[in-house]
Amino acid sequence: QVQPVESGGGLVQSGGSLRLSCAVSGIGYSLPEMGWYRQAPGKQRDMVAEITGGTRTNYADSVKGRFTISRDKNTVYLQMNSLKHEDTAVYYCYCRQGPIMTTDWGQGTLVTVSS
Repeated sequence: QVQPVESGGGLVQSGGSLRLSCAVSGIGYSLPEMGWYRQAPGKQRDMVAEITGGTRTNYADSVKGRFTISRDKNTVYLQMNSLKHEDTAVYYCYCRQGPIMTTDWGQGTLVTVSS
């Protein structure tokens, strides 16, 4: 069973940095799509960054130039710089793989940016 497990969330001041990690166990296919979504209170869950084919990356416009997604084997990272109060959310890691693109989600890690 695929299980993403996030770590690295916490409280940071505006302008600061955090690095999120997500270790995924149980991957059955090579180079699955992996990435991060986030959900702020009262809002929908939105894509933040994704990495496909091991190297192709895509970012939400709101984080371009500030966030960087990377991957090392079965762990995906999200380096977040120049954090803003509006980046405050629960960040969810996901892994998408297989012939029907099954998506597995982590439990989420809270990032709070104080203004």
